[in-house]
Parts: sequence; C-alpha cells; structure tokens
Amino acid sequence: MPAARVSQRISAIAESATLAVDAKAKALKAAGRPVIGFGAGEPDFPTPGYIVQAAIEAASQPKYHRYSPAGGLPELKQAIADKTLRDSGYKAEASQVLVTNGGKQAVYNTFATLVDPGDEVIVPTPFWTTYPEAIRLAGGVPVEVFAGPEQDYLVTVEQLEAALTERTKILLFVSPSNPTGSVYSPEQVREIGLWAASKGLWVVTDEIYEHLTYDGVPFTSIATAVPELGDKVVILNGVAKTYAMTGWRVGWMIGPADVIKAATNLQSHATSNVSNIPQVAALAAVSGPLTAVDEMKVAFDRRRKAIVAGLNAIDGVECPTPKGAFYVYADVRGLLGKEFETANGTVRPQTSAELAALILDEVEVAVVPGEAFGPSGYLRLSYALGDDDLATGVARLQGFLGKAK
Repeated sequence: MPAARVSQRISAIAESATLAVDAKAKALKAAGRPVIGFGAGEPDFPTPGYIVQAAIEAASQPKYHRYSPAGGLPELKQAIADKTLRDSGYKAEASQVLVTNGGKQAVYNTFATLVDPGDEVIVPTPFWTTYPEAIRLAGGVPVEVFAGPEQDYLVTVEQLEAALTERTKILLFVSPSNPTGSVYSPEQVREIGLWAASKGLWVVTDEIYEHLTYDGVPFTSIATAVPELGDKVVILNGVAKTYAMTGWRVGWMIGPADVIKAATNLQSHATSNVSNIPQVAALAAVSGPLTAVDEMKVAFDRRRKAIVAGLNAIDGVECPTPKGAFYVYADVRGLLGKEFETANGTVRPQTSAELAALILDEVEVAVVPGEAFGPSGYLRLSYALGDDDLATGVARLQGFLGKAK
C-alpha cells in the first residue's frame, strides 16, 4: 500500500469547530446572505485607539523591523509580569513569561512542554475545542469530566477524584469558561486547587477572560488562591478578548523558569518571535488603563441579559445565566427529535450538530453545536456581536425553534 500523504498525527486533528462555523457564516455573508453569526468569540468593538496608535508609531521604527528575542520583547515580558501582579495578585519575574502567537500557541507550547506520551490531562467539560487537540498532539490523553447545566457546568472535587489515575499529570482549569461562561467561586477555586496540590498535579489555568465577570462575581486566579501548588502551575492569557485584539495574535504563558525556557526553545524553532508591531501594541494594552475594557463590559452585560431572556422564551431551550466571558451555553436537548417543517419536508434533528446545521440552512443563524465542546445536546452562542444583530438573530431563532412539534 502506498504511504499516507498526511501523517496520522495531523490527520487525527479535528478542525476548529468555532472557526469553521465563523468561516461558513462569513462566506455566506460575502455571498450576500443576511447571516447572523453567533459562532466566534470575537468582540465587535475596534481595538482601543491608543493601542492602535502605539502600533502605528512602532511600525516606523527600524529596530522593530528586525528579529527580536524568541521569547518576547523584554519590556513586554516585564509589563505582563507587572500586569499579572496588578490584576490577579500573582508575582512572577519577566524570565517566567513567554510571549506567544495568540493564546492558542500558549496552549500548544504548554502541553508540548509538560506532557509525555500517555500522560493524562483532566479536562473539565464542556471545554474549548482546542484543548484536547493540543493535548493529543503532545501525545497526551485528555480525560473529560462533564458537568451539566444542573450544576452550572462546574465540576466538583468528587468528579475530579473519580477521574484520577496513576497516569494523571495535569488538571486543566478554566474560569471564566469558554464555552459556558461559568465562573468558579473563590471557595470552589480554593477547594479544587488544594485537591490538585494534594495529588501532586500540575495545574494549567487559562485566565484570558479574567476581566469579564458579571453580577459582582469575582475572578479568582487559582495560582494566587492556592500557593500550595508551588511551582507546578502555568498561567495562560492574552490580549485578544480583554482589549478586542483577536486579530493581533499576542498571548503568553507564565510558569516556572525551567518550563518557560523549554517552551521558548520550542517556539524558537516553530515561529521565533511574535511580530514586533503587535507586541508593542500589546505593551500599550497591558500597561494602560482598563477604561475601554470596562466600557465594553457594560455592553457585554446588556447583551448577556438579552440573549438569556430571548433563548429561555423558546420552549425546549434552557439557558443558564453565565457569570463570565461572553458566551451562553444553551441546553437544547428538549428540541432534539422534534419535527421542524422546511421547504424540503419535515426534519427531525437527533443531535445538536444536526440542529445547528438546520438553523443555519433555514434561518441563516450560525451557532456552534455542543459536539465541538463535549457531549451533544447543547448550542454555544457568543454575544460579543452587535446589539442589533443579536436581537435579529434571537428573533429568528424564536420564530423557527418555536414551531417545533
């Protein structure tokens, strides 16, 4: 038999479901279709002007036209360390920071650096679609621990204990959560962190939504709340969500110096330095005020309330109120198997993937099915789009889903 053209390792990677849905929505829009996209977690606001101006000024400076250190501009690494102490109370040195090409490279670098073949990583589920793929690429085994809407999509120590084996090396911890918007309380964070510390586990914590919590719910960094973890914690973060900078591609990881050095060696061969101009923009972002962030948060909060109310008005849909990020994770199991009348006859979707495809075809609203994040039966919708689009999209969903028999 001829050899496969693509390696088994890469062939096994699933396409990013969120980006696939977003790409399809944008393609339909480009073709003139009035598609409303709830797919990508991308703020509709422009990047704040002072950040853009910093990039414009940097572009004219010859020193930024050259290679820079693979691990990041020294001044940006220090600013990230300072910002982390300011925002989460976690003290780190600049040598413990690696600047990456977006948050995704931080995720990949971390698991590639920590995981050996066969190592297990506990992944609270629903999960962001990239986590298990990065773990598998490193040769690791993602172990899903599912928490449903009846527990606000928050896993318990008892569930984590049940998933623990002698091969477990890492606990992935994400709060606020993508895709659910759930936020662990300070007490829950402390309890889970102490459990991980007692088992000698590494904790990889993704804190990219740290500034987006609502209803007075605090953000709690597990790295700060549980000093007992010692040097077995890695923090993932970036500028994309907080500062409306998804396209600038600047993220980072913070961890023990030896882990960061190893991850930097990896990045030196994979991509070398992050583009200097976005790094300067990120420096302006993390060093600057949070005024623009607070303004965006007001809009996100308004949209959060509107989309939850709109979805819960549909029979067969149950949508918990998220406390963070800018997503809702709607339980649509009550709609599966129901009859929907279409131009091509009666359709009975049996999975959330089939339901999402039907919604896009029939009313041109793009949502991401639960299969991208764990079990079927759910839909993720981002409310980071404009108010008018949100209202139009929810009205279309109500009109279509409300006719299920």
